[in-house]
Amino acid sequence: MLKAIAIDDERPALEIIEAFAGQTDEIELLKTFTRTREARQYLMEHSVDVLFLDIQMPAISGLEFIKTISQNPITIFTTSYSEYAVESYDLNAVDFLLKPFTFERFLQSLDKAQLLFQARQIDSKVPPLMLKVNYGVVPVQIHEILFIESLDNYIKIHRKDEKPLVVRMTLKEIYEKLPESQFLRAHRSFIVALEKIEFVRNKTIHIAGQEISLGGKYEQLFFDAFKGG
Repeated sequence: MLKAIAIDDERPALEIIEAFAGQTDEIELLKTFTRTREARQYLMEHSVDVLFLDIQMPAISGLEFIKTISQNPITIFTTSYSEYAVESYDLNAVDFLLKPFTFERFLQSLDKAQLLFQARQIDSKVPPLMLKVNYGVVPVQIHEILFIESLDNYIKIHRKDEKPLVVRMTLKEIYEKLPESQFLRAHRSFIVALEKIEFVRNKTIHIAGQEISLGGKYEQLFFDAFKGG
């Protein structure tokens, strides 16, 4: 069962989510919040799998709030304004619920969240890549990889909270070792981790403060995978 919280400045909207969550065994709604400050404090002390998040909030928008938390919950945005849909997907939200939404539509969001949760669980059990670096072997956890950069006959692996690693192998060789559902060629010189993408704007991919240009040859396949995920 997925553990979730919901944030919305309108209590009736939270009551709908509470009612829908109570009708399914797929999710446990731990708590609801009308203030982002209280929700942020809760997330500092508790781990959650799913976050239902309203976009139009008084103190800070949901789109900005998601960038301020250290956790990476599966996010389902909720809003009455359809114009936010594109930006919410730029933040790699698993779904976008346009108010008022039905119970059936709510269940569709849960199905998407379950699939992503299962993929993350599988990823956490994947053994590390054992790569030769200088005169030794270094284990590289798949989930730590942000993106990989080609340097002719070498590659530079950029990792979360770790120094980059330079390895003597080609981009093609490392690509064959990665889970194809989680990594994608975005340029002839770059492989990106789909889940680590913060947003895409003007054919530029943003990951951990870095900008990667999307190559025309890879554009269609990239957007098919990115939007589909």
